[in-house]
Amino acid sequence: MAMLRERAAKAPPSAAAPRTLPGLALAASAVAVAWSAHQLLPDIPMLTAAVVLGIVAAHLPGARALVRGAASPGLSCAAKRLMRVGIVLLGLKLSLDDVLGLGWATVTMVLGVVAATFLGTWWLGRRMGLPGDQPLLIAAGYSICGASAIGAVSEATDSDERDAATSVALVTLCGTLAIAVLPLLQQPLGLSDAEFGRWVGASVHDVGQVVATAQTAGPDALAEAVLVKLMRVALLAPLVAAVALSVRHRRRGAATARKRLPLVPLFVVGFLAMVALRSTGLLPTSAIDVAQHAQELLLAAALFGLGSAVDLPSLTRTGARVAALGLSAWVVVAGVSYAGVLLVMG
Repeated sequence: MAMLRERAAKAPPSAAAPRTLPGLALAASAVAVAWSAHQLLPDIPMLTAAVVLGIVAAHLPGARALVRGAASPGLSCAAKRLMRVGIVLLGLKLSLDDVLGLGWATVTMVLGVVAATFLGTWWLGRRMGLPGDQPLLIAAGYSICGASAIGAVSEATDSDERDAATSVALVTLCGTLAIAVLPLLQQPLGLSDAEFGRWVGASVHDVGQVVATAQTAGPDALAEAVLVKLMRVALLAPLVAAVALSVRHRRRGAATARKRLPLVPLFVVGFLAMVALRSTGLLPTSAIDVAQHAQELLLAAALFGLGSAVDLPSLTRTGARVAALGLSAWVVVAGVSYAGVLLVMG
C-alpha cells in the first residue's frame, strides 16, 4: 500500500487523476450505501456505517482485490484529502457564542475531561507497548471527536495509515457501543435529562454518535449534548497544533529525510477560519445546512477509505492490547465526565 501511494505521488497530474478514479468512485458508492442504511435505521450514524463498510470491503473475497489494487490510490486520496476538507467544514458547526453560552464552569469541565482523557489514554497506550502512533491517535480520538480527530492528528504527524485505520476502527466500535450502553445508565446514575445530555456530549466520541445517544432522553438532553460536544470539537485546533509542535521538536536535529511538519497544518487554519465565519452570523442558515451535509458526505468517504486500510489479520497481533486500551479509555472518559457533570450541575 505504501508503494502504491508513493507511485501515485510521483505520477504526473494527468496520470494521477485517472489512478484515483476507481477508488473515489468506490468511496462514493459506499457513501450512498451508508446514507441509505442511516435512513432505514436512524440509530446507526452514517459515519459509523461508512467505517464498517470499508472494513468489510477490505476483507470480502470479491472486493479485496479491488480495494488493495486498482482502488487503493483513490481510497488513500479519500482518507487524506477528503478528510481535510471535511474537517475544515466541521468548523461551521461551531460559533464562539455557543461556547461562551455554556458558561465558564462547563468550559472548565470540558477542558479537564479532554486533558485527562488524552494524557491518560496516551500514557496507557505507551505502557501497553502499542506500536507506532497508535497511543497518540487513540488518545486524540477518545478525547476530542473520534475519527475526525484521528484524521487531523495523523495528518499533522505524518502517521502511518495503518495506525490511523486501527485507531479509527477501535474508536468507532467503542462509540457505537456507547449508543446502546449509556442510555441504560441514566436512571441508575440518577441523571436528569440535561445532565445526561452533558455527560453524553463530554464522553462520546463522534458527533453523530452523540446525537444518536442523547436523543433517547429527549430534546433537552440532545441540545445540551450537542453544545458540550461542539466545545470538545473546538479543542481540535489547539490539540493538533500542540502535537505538531511536539513532533517537530522531537525530530529537530535528527538525521531524517522526512518532510518538515508545519506548526499549524493548513486544514486546521481552515477549520478556525470556518469557526470565525460562523461566529460573524453572516452565513444564512441554508448555507450552513448545505455545508453540514457536504461535511458529512466527505467525512463518510474519508472514513470508508480509512476503514478499507484496516487489516484484521495484522490487527489480531495487538488486538488484546488495543481492546484493553479502548476499554480503559472508555472508563476514563465516562468516569471523568460523570464527575465533572455532577460538580457543575449538582
